[in-house]
Amino acid sequence: MTDPLYRKDPYLREAPATVVAHAEGGVELSAPLFYPRGGGQPGDTGRLVWAGGETIVADTVKGEAGAALLLAPEGATLPPVGTEVVQHLDWDRRHGHMRVHTALHLLSVVIPLPVSGGAIGADKGRLDFDMPEAPEDREALEAALNALIARDLPVGEEWITEAELDADPGLVKTMSVAPPRGTGRVRLVRIGTAEDRVDLQPCGGTHVARTGEIGPVRLGKIEKKGRQNRRVTVLLDA
Repeated sequence: MTDPLYRKDPYLREAPATVVAHAEGGVELSAPLFYPRGGGQPGDTGRLVWAGGETIVADTVKGEAGAALLLAPEGATLPPVGTEVVQHLDWDRRHGHMRVHTALHLLSVVIPLPVSGGAIGADKGRLDFDMPEAPEDREALEAALNALIARDLPVGEEWITEAELDADPGLVKTMSVAPPRGTGRVRLVRIGTAEDRVDLQPCGGTHVARTGEIGPVRLGKIEKKGRQNRRVTVLLDA
């Protein structure tokens, strides 16, 4: 199966495609630019334009077999199957998700504990850690996170087989979200180089190309969520 456009080039802001199916009030496209909600990252929004019409893309979810399903507002006119459309991504929102998502990967480096949950927004995100006691020095954590960002490390991907992942379960940091499976291979997001790797974990989301693009961040509240869980929020400074 060909990789969708949002994975091949997360910086692409518009692209043509053909409507291949209708389902659940939305459309499936031949080459989806819009990321479908999953792994704590929201679905993309934007517009679809075609000869004689256009519609808002209010959300993107996973349809059958994991295909991206672009949802229009209730009652909106959908382009017929076979129609050539142009996808226009809400880029500022997507780029915020990319910056926050990459920052959360780095947060899991400065807090090397199992992750029990998480959520990504356009200007902030959070991870829930299996952390019975709150960290003693919140300022030191924030400084360590910003130091990693400022190194302007490259962000790339590697692929391994599902069998290789099963043989190395330590790659999986999240306790609540299983890595995407079903194709025989698993995508790993790498921060750093092969010789100087800072982080490597399974992930299907979109990320910035270098950590410097995240910009400075602040740690928000560190909240107690249950007997052994602490929620740590990261906010983009600009």
